[in-house]
Amino acid sequence: MTLSRRDISDLLTQHGLAPRREFGQNFVADPNTVRRIARLAKLSPTDHVVEIGAGLGSLTTALAETGAAVTAIEIDHGIVPVLRSVVADLERVTVIEGDAQELPWHELLAASTQWVLVANLPYNVGTPLVLDLLDTVPEIARMLVMVQREVAERIVASPRTSAYGAITVKVAYWATARIVGYVPSTVFVPQPKVESALVEITRRPTPAVADIDPTALFTLVKAGFAHRRKMLRGTLGGLVTPEQFEQAGIAPTARAEELDVHAWGRLTVITAAAKK
Repeated sequence: MTLSRRDISDLLTQHGLAPRREFGQNFVADPNTVRRIARLAKLSPTDHVVEIGAGLGSLTTALAETGAAVTAIEIDHGIVPVLRSVVADLERVTVIEGDAQELPWHELLAASTQWVLVANLPYNVGTPLVLDLLDTVPEIARMLVMVQREVAERIVASPRTSAYGAITVKVAYWATARIVGYVPSTVFVPQPKVESALVEITRRPTPAVADIDPTALFTLVKAGFAHRRKMLRGTLGGLVTPEQFEQAGIAPTARAEELDVHAWGRLTVITAAAKK
């Protein structure tokens, strides 16, 4: 049974709780929305799902309805006992209290080599958390995350658009991404001032650019986008020579947003070879 707006209000009142701004808590208070998210996640009873920011269990219960094994993570010490009570009768749900940015992920996900992350991510940590998991937790093969619409548009942006940036390139290196739906602010308690979007992120079998050091790649990308309106010969002046731009087939007068992940990869390969 998923939670209605009344259920959430009653649970908060009964336990003397309130949404905490420092944790970016906005609870989904609409059964249709959480069931839609579970449906878009394309889950089956053979799947292992990890949910970050489970809160009071609105989405957790919908994920459990699919038959998948669910590991629900919640940082708020006051809410964890309530979450445990909500899912007490759900056999394949495990609740973990902890900070997702500090958990021993490889140990936590030892039950399977293929996990699906499904989460209503707090706005204040959503972006760095997605990027960190892509960088360091290969066990997570797919993600369906709800984030602020602006963040979603940055994740899936195309080159030569204003939303395209370092975040886009990093995601594109590890995965493919697309927006699969939008969620209005009216389904949340409390109601945020922004619209949310659902982003499906699928990890590539191998990174988009082979045989490079991702740290070197992301160092170049970060430098290139540090001043996105400047030409690359200025932002990368100390990192890439005119000859290396030419070798990579990239105009030094181009701007960072004009380069896709493969172009960034060529620059990385050429500059790395020159250091050997």
